[in-house]
Amino acid sequence: MTTFLLLNGPNLNRLGLREPEIYGNVTLEQIENRMATLGQKMGVEVIAKQSNHEGELIEAIHLAADQGWQGVIFNPAAYTHSSIALRDAISSVNVPVIELHISNVHARESFRHTSVLSAVSAGQIVGFGVYGYELAFYALNEIVKGGKENE
Repeated sequence: MTTFLLLNGPNLNRLGLREPEIYGNVTLEQIENRMATLGQKMGVEVIAKQSNHEGELIEAIHLAADQGWQGVIFNPAAYTHSSIALRDAISSVNVPVIELHISNVHARESFRHTSVLSAVSAGQIVGFGVYGYELAFYALNEIVKGGKENE
């Protein structure tokens, strides 16, 4: 069976409470449930993990590769702009990673405009709200079915 890791970074456990004018009112649990349902429809197991700790996110990426999972949907949150360690983790595995952001980071503060992860990710989805998770799922599924990353 195809398995995707749905990985969420710091403060995303506060979705639904945190800055709803930016992130909306949907909770992380609701997103995880939607993704699990989509996975069931598409024959993909979705394993969800959220952490506020960089090392745990790195270990989850390593686990996805070590377990032979087919891909990662990753919302790295603020680590997007600063974590060379996460960049190295992504580049160290042979698993496609879709970088995802709920808000349009390019229309926000200038420090959010640069991702240190995008160069080693299979693709980036930004600014579509929580629907971006579904877009990332479909994109990752296409990559996996095609047996290749974006060209």
